[in-house]
Parts: sequence; C-alpha cells; structure tokens
Amino acid sequence: MKVAIGCDHGGLNLKASVKELLNALGHEVEDFGCHTPDSCDYPDIAVPVANAVVSGQADRGILICGTGIGIGIAANKIAGIRAALCHDTFSAHACREHNDANILTMGERVIGPGLANDIVAIFMKTEFEGGRHARRVGKIKTLEK
Repeated sequence: MKVAIGCDHGGLNLKASVKELLNALGHEVEDFGCHTPDSCDYPDIAVPVANAVVSGQADRGILICGTGIGIGIAANKIAGIRAALCHDTFSAHACREHNDANILTMGERVIGPGLANDIVAIFMKTEFEGGRHARRVGKIKTLEK
C-alpha cells in the first residue's frame, strides 16, 4: 500500500518511528514533511497529504502533530477525507472497520512510539466492513457537496 505521511515540528520524532515501521511492513511511504524541528504550520502539511489520499496518489495517510488534533481538523476540511485521531488500538481498528477512515492522526506529545506503531499496524491492516457502515459513510459524502 502507498502511504502519504506528514507532521509538523511537534510530530517529527514520532514520524521517523512510524516511517520505519511502514517500510518494515512493506508499504511505500511518501513523506510530505516537515523534515526539521523548525516551527511550521500543520495545515501546510495536512492539506498536501489529504490531497494525495483523495487523488489516489496514496491509499492512506498518516498525520502527526503534538496532539493529533489540529492536523486532523485541517485534513478533514478536504472533501473525501475521513481523518481519525487515535491514541488506542481499539479506535484504530474501529475507525477503519466502521468509518473507512483514510487518514490516521496521532499526537507525539500524547503517545510514545511503541503504542503508535501498534496503532499504525492495526490501521494499515484493518479493512472497511461495509454493510450498514457503508450507508453511514455515504451520508458523510453527501454532506460534502
């Protein structure tokens, strides 16, 4: 699977750990930045990652900032994005299975690399269940028009 990944300065270290895991799992990773600890604005990272997912350039996306909140809010402004903030493995599984989330957001100041890698592994392997959930996700799509 091709994964678009990005972070602001608050997620730089966690992004490095997640990229290593994704590569080890055999995924192709495109890094949209940031690449230094210099302060940057999370929308400048979230929008290109979200656009890569919506356009099909990437199958899924992962965004990281200090809390995972701001970068997720920015990503969810792009039509077709269902970014989910997950700091536990149950939410990572449910957001894929029930909500067809296409971007995972996490906060480096909230969780460490061990838990983050568990969350990413679950997010990447869990498929959308469809069925009654597809109807609900479809209603979200109509709200975007």
